[in-house]
Amino acid sequence: MKEEQDSDSTANLSAIWIRRPVMTTIVMIGIFVLGLISYDKLPISNLPSVAFPTINVSASYPGATAETMAATVATPLEKSFSQIQGISSMTSTSNSGSTTVTIQFNLDRNIDAAAQDVNTQISAVQGLLPQMPTPPTYSKYNPSDNPIMYYAVYSSTLTEAELYDYANTIIGQQISMLSDVAKVEAYGTKYAVRIMVNPDLLASKGIGLDQVVATVGANNTIKPTGVLDADKHKQYTIHNEGQLYKAKDYGPLIVAYQNGYPVRINDIGKAFDSVVNDKIAIHAHMGGQTIESVVIAVRRVPGSNTVQISDNVKRLIEALKPQLPEALNLYLLRTDADYIHECINDVRNTLIVTIFLVIFIIFIFLRSWVSTIVPAVAIPLSLIGTFAVMYTLGYSLDNLSMMALVLAVGFVVDDAVVMLENVFRHMEMGVPARQAAFKGSAEINFTILSMTLSLVVVFIPLLFMSGLIGKLFREFSVTIAVAIMISGFISLTLTPMMCSRILSHTHATGGGGWFLR
Repeated sequence: MKEEQDSDSTANLSAIWIRRPVMTTIVMIGIFVLGLISYDKLPISNLPSVAFPTINVSASYPGATAETMAATVATPLEKSFSQIQGISSMTSTSNSGSTTVTIQFNLDRNIDAAAQDVNTQISAVQGLLPQMPTPPTYSKYNPSDNPIMYYAVYSSTLTEAELYDYANTIIGQQISMLSDVAKVEAYGTKYAVRIMVNPDLLASKGIGLDQVVATVGANNTIKPTGVLDADKHKQYTIHNEGQLYKAKDYGPLIVAYQNGYPVRINDIGKAFDSVVNDKIAIHAHMGGQTIESVVIAVRRVPGSNTVQISDNVKRLIEALKPQLPEALNLYLLRTDADYIHECINDVRNTLIVTIFLVIFIIFIFLRSWVSTIVPAVAIPLSLIGTFAVMYTLGYSLDNLSMMALVLAVGFVVDDAVVMLENVFRHMEMGVPARQAAFKGSAEINFTILSMTLSLVVVFIPLLFMSGLIGKLFREFSVTIAVAIMISGFISLTLTPMMCSRILSHTHATGGGGWFLR
């Protein structure tokens, strides 16, 4: 007893945990429960969420060629944006009637401040741009957040415009109301009426093309027509249906009068139902066939759970199918959730195999199942406790964080084995288990602390790496460092307490029969 008290009175960080096993057990159960709860709440993704400060500026000038857009719109915008500080790259794409300028800023640039600078430059360059229907607009954009799901909407009887209408206004709006869905896009083209006129007939009747355009615009408007006062007690609102919805409504429009007779659109050409852009078509590959369709793309909120969103969208689609026409079909083209499931499951299986292999190697050298329980408890508890810190820091279960946990298995077991071996050393010399736990832990405390801190320091440089690689590996380095620190804490608390409670002289002297010897 005197020797045990002397050992206990030294600067032993583990002494209080050995003397109070109930407190130690409650603390470890708390770490275990918090880790499990956090594990269920951790978002699952392919890679850590890295937010690129990127802004897209869009400008529309209908009728202009790509060369005109590049010269009169893209060039002035680029010159104006080049005055903004912190730009890492800037690219522009000009097509017929539209220009898009993508500005990517340094990773340390605040996206809101950058958006204000872009808005200021758009206002300043307005005088140098042609008279466009609407001024250029900008939006915050993260190119790393690609769509996580693609659905094909197709039919053998419905037109492309009808498919786009269902995909955009019904299916897309329902999906966009789900939690953590940032945006839903429908890739296709919407309905439009096309009017084809005969230039020879126009010339013979002395009618210009601008008169046809003016006639269509004047007869296809939605304007308030006022009210009619019947008396001082009654008032009637005048409704005028000025919107034309189908091609057959455009044919009777009067373009001009010739010799007292009206010249209608049907007299100089024809109007027919079509789409806004009839030069493109989207084909989806489904079940070995390529079918023309409309594609729905689902984007997630950065940091959200890709797998959970995918499951929610699938359930919503199944619930919507009875409300859609029977001729309309939906086919899941691709979802990132399947790939993430496979990757995470592979890494999880690797992690489990790694843990069992490490425990088996420890058992071979300790030659005792009871003794092997001590490090066998420390390894999974250190990893599970790491989940709680990952959730607090806003990390996710991805390939890099799971790889960090796999590598951490080899580190977290070191502290427990060192503590266990030192306690074993005293027990092999005939010291009782409890007294050996006090002595062994007192001698090895500083070694455990130095080992833990040395391993953590190795990963500190990754925290200060700049650029994209630094942001990606920050989660990796923090995860493995946290696992190592938790293992060091467990080795100073739970490991010596378990040694004092479950080990015996038989375990320390290699009992267990001829096979283990």
